[in-house]
Amino acid sequence: MIKLTVLYGHPTDPAAFEAYYATTHMPLVGKIKEIKKAETTKFRDEADGSKAAYYRMAELWFADMDALQAGMGSEAGQATAGDIANFATGGVTLLTGAVD
Repeated sequence: MIKLTVLYGHPTDPAAFEAYYATTHMPLVGKIKEIKKAETTKFRDEADGSKAAYYRMAELWFADMDALQAGMGSEAGQATAGDIANFATGGVTLLTGAVD
């Protein structure tokens, strides 16, 4: 399995981020047929009260690298990737890795 991890920085307006993420962005993600599993995390503050390094994380699992490339290269994948700039005011980091 291959996992695409999307790490979102802290947005300028968390309420606007959450509304857009739930009603617009995640439905786009759902149209990428090659995704085998998707999971999202909203981080909490650290134990010492400081902000977490990232605001949110999305993890998308694909059967293999070919499936990831096909999914993200598809019309749905391109629409999803292109949508990130519409709400991710805190920036985004993408990581790809093999799941053990």
